[in-house]
Amino acid sequence: MTAALTIAFVPGVSPAKWARVWRDRFPSIELVLRPIGADDVDDALAGDVDMVFARVPVSDAHHAIPLWTETAVVAMPKDSPLAELPEVDLAGKDVHVVDPGPVPADIDAALDLVEANVGVAVLPQSLFRAASRKALVSRTLVGSPGTQIALAWRAEDASETTEEFIGVVRGRTTNSSRGEQDQPGGTDQVGGDGSRPSGGGGKATAANKKTVAKRSATKGTGAKSGGGKNSTGRGRVQRGMKGKPKRGSKGNR
Repeated sequence: MTAALTIAFVPGVSPAKWARVWRDRFPSIELVLRPIGADDVDDALAGDVDMVFARVPVSDAHHAIPLWTETAVVAMPKDSPLAELPEVDLAGKDVHVVDPGPVPADIDAALDLVEANVGVAVLPQSLFRAASRKALVSRTLVGSPGTQIALAWRAEDASETTEEFIGVVRGRTTNSSRGEQDQPGGTDQVGGDGSRPSGGGGKATAANKKTVAKRSATKGTGAKSGGGKNSTGRGRVQRGMKGKPKRGSKGNR
């Protein structure tokens, strides 16, 4: 059967741009996108979903890599006095917050109450935009850390295919090193000997050749540097995953 990768995503997340890159880069592997509810992450991963774009926190039973932080906003009626401000600080203000928390349990119900002038609601900007309430406006909430989006999967569902999708999401190009791009903190990696990679690609000087010869003699014949083929550092990204998984993507059925 044709290989497939099934990716689920919670409300407010649009994987469309990564889907376009994936389908252009891996046309032989079908990418299935599936919207799910915010509370359906565990059930989705227990089923036929390979990976999920979810809001933190996610279950400790899953592997996850943080991707981006959403801005928290205050939703209010257009004629609210707060709407005149460029950003809102709710600390010390006598304002009723409907279903307080980083994300309301029921977005539509919370915004219905805001439209009825019962109070204001705090939620991720992406969810407010997705709700498309013309009677309401939003302002950035001062002092909020926001909410974080992560890509989560089960260890037993990891495969070369899921690793490739992580690379697409994190901006790895077709010519870039998998391990380099997937390291937290970008490309400024520390090498196996504790040194940072050189920015130049010129030939080694005579002094450098002597240094290399000394290191080789110390380490023994056939020693390889930390930048070898099997030293990509994938385990750091995927929380200790060792070696290749025993089974592939759920979609490879």
